[in-house]
Amino acid sequence: MFDYHVVVTSGVNVSTHINSIPMLNGINFKVWKEVVEIILDCMDLDLTLWIEKHIPTPQNLIEKWEHSNQMCLLIMNSILEVFQGFISESQSARKFFKEIEQFFAKNEKAETSNLLAKLITMKCKDKGNIREYIMEMSNLTSKLKSLKLELGENLLMHLVLISLPIHFGQFKVSYNTQKDKWSFNELIYR
Repeated sequence: MFDYHVVVTSGVNVSTHINSIPMLNGINFKVWKEVVEIILDCMDLDLTLWIEKHIPTPQNLIEKWEHSNQMCLLIMNSILEVFQGFISESQSARKFFKEIEQFFAKNEKAETSNLLAKLITMKCKDKGNIREYIMEMSNLTSKLKSLKLELGENLLMHLVLISLPIHFGQFKVSYNTQKDKWSFNELIYR
């Protein structure tokens, strides 16, 4: 049977994997976390993230846990120096990961506010593709949903219609006078 861990942990691949981790910079926490978790899993180093050290285990598992913990801490320290002051000098990769999550959870509130403000204040310019504009609004809504702020499709429809230029007046009247509500996809393709 083929052991993929041998391939993944060869010197060249380890360096490639570590170099593919983006520098944590304050706006990319979710991406950084996903990449770190995937790489640690592929390198078979994620044991420390899922198992507490104090749980009684066989000696070989303790050694594997300690190696995993040490490597995780080295890899996860790929964060900007400015954030290192907010994170304790933890001896546990699991604790380190949780502290980073808590730190960036606070920033999610600011990101949510910024995205929501952008969505609410968007105005469609006369120039450009209207579909792209609507898709951009949809993209902002998806980002807000990932931050646990879900806006209903009806609200998004009204935000789009409100933000359209005046020469879309007939289009707005057409929507408002119909009994049936359009889906978001119908709005894009009308």
